[in-house]
Amino acid sequence: MELNYFSVADLLGAARLENSKLSSLVLTQQAEQMELSEGDIYTKMKENYLVMASCIEPGCSPDLRSTSGLTGGDAYKMRKAVLDNKNLTGSFLGGALYRALAVSELNASMGRIVAAPTAGSCGIVPAAVLTMQEERGISEHDCVMSLFTASAIGMVIANNASLAGAQGGCQAECGSASAMAAAAIVELAGGTPDMIDSAVAIAIKNVLGLICDPVAGLVEIPCIKRNASGVTGAFMAAELALAGIKSAIPADEVIWTMKKVGDVMPGALKETAEGGLAATPTGKRLFEQVFGTKTQGNPGCSGCSGCL
Repeated sequence: MELNYFSVADLLGAARLENSKLSSLVLTQQAEQMELSEGDIYTKMKENYLVMASCIEPGCSPDLRSTSGLTGGDAYKMRKAVLDNKNLTGSFLGGALYRALAVSELNASMGRIVAAPTAGSCGIVPAAVLTMQEERGISEHDCVMSLFTASAIGMVIANNASLAGAQGGCQAECGSASAMAAAAIVELAGGTPDMIDSAVAIAIKNVLGLICDPVAGLVEIPCIKRNASGVTGAFMAAELALAGIKSAIPADEVIWTMKKVGDVMPGALKETAEGGLAATPTGKRLFEQVFGTKTQGNPGCSGCSGCL
């Protein structure tokens, strides 16, 4: 089957037509396209899933610190609160939060992660799927398969908008990852194609216009906490969709809107570290702390005082 990775509606329409999960169709199509067996393609995706799972323990180390020294140790604090039964939302959402933080903090500390779809948003999809496995007892096989659905949504976004903060702001990174995660969650919960469409739309709608403003030009502040927010948004979107709540605007139109919003977003708010939180007094101080200079903006900038 030739799947159309330019439209969420077309992908989900194919799933309806075949009375099949989207992940199964994607697996079959990718095997045909790459001239490999479905088993080989599944094994490659399973390797990604195992890397995702292997991030949690090292990412939760109390001694984990990024090279810059700006981040690390928050996943440990969140997990401790969950294990001590002191968090507000229990092990389900609390578990998703610490897993998202763990993968993101490991990334900032030069650990091994899966870009899903980017390194800056790497904690959202793993946190969503691993939490579903832990809390709902879902099989590893189904979790691996859900990554094909998440990937298909990511491909549609890449083909119609962007996955890069430098092009579309953080809505394109954490927003896209949140939509991918929401699609995976809905499939794992037994939702319909229509529910996947609504979950994707809702996840992106709630972060439209989200800027990319990395403090000191590093993928740490506020990126890591936005991963925690992203997985929370994914579960929220999935919950609403699974309850039968529909997005008034379909996913494809929301993705198109994300592209238009990214196009008009000022360059200072798209990964240049020239605006947003990076331009606050504290953001400038942290830049100075890391790089030993008052030059604000990308570490590779010319050193002018134009953005001080």
